Amino acid sequence: MLYGNESISHYAPSNVSVWMSMAFQAGLLNIGGFMACHRFVSHVTGFAAFFGYELSQGKTLHALGMLSVPLFFLLGAMFSGLCVDIRLKQHKKPKYYFPFGIMFLLILLVFIGGTYDFFGKFGSPLVEFHGYTLLAILCLVCGMQNGTITSVSKSVIRTTHLTGVTTDLGIGIIRFLYRKKLQGHTDEETKANFMRLGIIFFFGLGSTIGAFVFDKLGYVGFAIPLLTSGVLFTFMFYFQRIRPVEAKIL
Repeated sequence: MLYGNESISHYAPSNVSVWMSMAFQAGLLNIGGFMACHRFVSHVTGFAAFFGYELSQGKTLHALGMLSVPLFFLLGAMFSGLCVDIRLKQHKKPKYYFPFGIMFLLILLVFIGGTYDFFGKFGSPLVEFHGYTLLAILCLVCGMQNGTITSVSKSVIRTTHLTGVTTDLGIGIIRFLYRKKLQGHTDEETKANFMRLGIIFFFGLGSTIGAFVFDKLGYVGFAIPLLTSGVLFTFMFYFQRIRPVEAKIL
């Protein structure tokens, strides 16, 4: 993935390290968004539930706000599709560094805006425009991240939420237990299960570390995902633009 080669080994060390880093980052962003304005940002399911709840309470404006925020997740996924998926379909090198760079800049915006109180007081209820702006930016980041990894892994990997990964892990465990009755692909299934466990672990690790950091530092805690996104962007840009290298077909 670092090199932009079309032929991608799902479990190459460089790919796995990127996936785990992004799962860790997603955990940080999710807990950061939740502690900042009491909403999770790395998956869209909850927003549908909040829409129904706000509507039932007669808060039509808030309900529409909850319904509009996931659109930014969609826009992020569409943008990554433009930079990665479409180019893969055209047998061109995907521009990984572009969505990674935008993600870095958006998290930088959150970090700077938060420290200057642009998004309101950290931990305050979601009642103002500033809080919705924060949610929209974080959803946009998560949409880009999830769309990029989904495209490059051929829909095998998700890093911003754990529902699909946990489902795949459950199926994978059963396949492993019945491996003697199944023919072929058992080695790949074992690797996939370890990969899924890794994503769950690093997402949880990011959430746990983030909970302590954001509790103490507030918006300054976004310095950690800012660092991870900056490092990933630097690697992508270096290997794709400054010193492009052809990856081996694995």
